[in-house]
Amino acid sequence: VQLQESGGGSVQSGGSLRLSCTASRLAFDDFAMVWFRQFPGKEREAVACVSATGGYTLYTDSVKGRFTISRDNAKNTLYLQRNSLQPEDTAVYYCAADRVANWYGDTCGLTRVPNYWGQGTQVTVSS
Repeated sequence: VQLQESGGGSVQSGGSLRLSCTASRLAFDDFAMVWFRQFPGKEREAVACVSATGGYTLYTDSVKGRFTISRDNAKNTLYLQRNSLQPEDTAVYYCAADRVANWYGDTCGLTRVPNYWGQGTQVTVSS
């Protein structure tokens, strides 16, 4: 299984970036997908998730209204559109795949432990 993030880089405060995560050797539409971020010296935190079908999304309060998670199952790709970026959004961003049991329904969670991780992409927001 491979999850490959792309789209990271540097942007000025107030700018926008879209991250992508392409999955290979994974039954992509069987997995909920999650974006995490990690600040220097801190643990990773989940910021957004999307269910296997894309019909359910969830965001942490700090990004609600600024970030949009989406997926294209035909392309095995996950996205995170981030607007109004601030210097405090500077972090390494990771995508992750979470095999949610079928009996839970089409859902996702921000406190679950994913099955697979990408290697991360750095996002730097300058003031």
